[in-house]
Amino acid sequence: MKNHTYNFFILTFATDSENKLMLSVFFILVYLIGVMANSATIVAIYRDRHLHTPMYLFLCNLSIVDLCYTTSTVPKLVYMLLSGDYTLSFTQCFVQMYFFLQVATTEDLLLFIMAYDRYVAICNPLRYHSLLSKKICILLMAAAWATGCINSTVTALTTSNLPLYTNIVPQFLCESKAFTKMSYPNTGFQLFSYIEAVMFGVFPFLCSIISYTKVIIVILHIKSSDGRRKAFSTCSSHLMVLTMYYGTWMSVYIMPPLKDPRVFELTLSILFSIITPMVNPLIYSVRNKDVKTALLKMVGIKVRGE
Repeated sequence: MKNHTYNFFILTFATDSENKLMLSVFFILVYLIGVMANSATIVAIYRDRHLHTPMYLFLCNLSIVDLCYTTSTVPKLVYMLLSGDYTLSFTQCFVQMYFFLQVATTEDLLLFIMAYDRYVAICNPLRYHSLLSKKICILLMAAAWATGCINSTVTALTTSNLPLYTNIVPQFLCESKAFTKMSYPNTGFQLFSYIEAVMFGVFPFLCSIISYTKVIIVILHIKSSDGRRKAFSTCSSHLMVLTMYYGTWMSVYIMPPLKDPRVFELTLSILFSIITPMVNPLIYSVRNKDVKTALLKMVGIKVRGE
């Protein structure tokens, strides 16, 4: 069966029309909040010269990724819920898969880079500006985005050539794991999927955990309680985002097959691909004094001490 000769049917949510309207409103609100929060973070960092440092450069890139993340899924999902048209052409399906994988991979690497930034800042502060110079930061950002492009291209092309026995996608978007359930048993593709997940998911996560473990050990040895508080405050928001993102991501992509996992997978997929990108800038703006100050100044609120 040639994949490009038919459309794909997106299964989304089994619910009635009234609930679909409520779901649409919910996703629209989440999307708008995410767009406004991430856009505000980008503009605040761009306008405040005090935030033109590696840590905030990475945070700005994370906000850009989160904007792309939700844009690659929510508008089409809302359209399907409101119109009742759950079909995607071959091209539409794999274009969505490409962009979703691209930003997902980039976010994985960005979170690791942000963990490395905090490791250098706290564990090796004297070499911070040499290890994370402007040139190196730009190279790290370019490498993260380029790796995302390469991984998404390879994965989307590989998935598009799978022999399928059904055109029903058991997810609310076209993503590679769903195609393992739509294709005939293929040991090679399953192995490829696990290698891809380990390389761009598990490995960056473990490296981030190692970085933060060393950071916490150093923080605990700081004699000044005020110094410990300031050091930990710069890492706590990163840790919260890291835990929330990877916790839901691994639950979906690393868990073994379940008897009836669809509702569970849909819920977790929504959490890491729609809710988390909305919550990320809110976490950083609430827990990071510098970002909070820049946002307040941007809307014309005078900050005490400025």
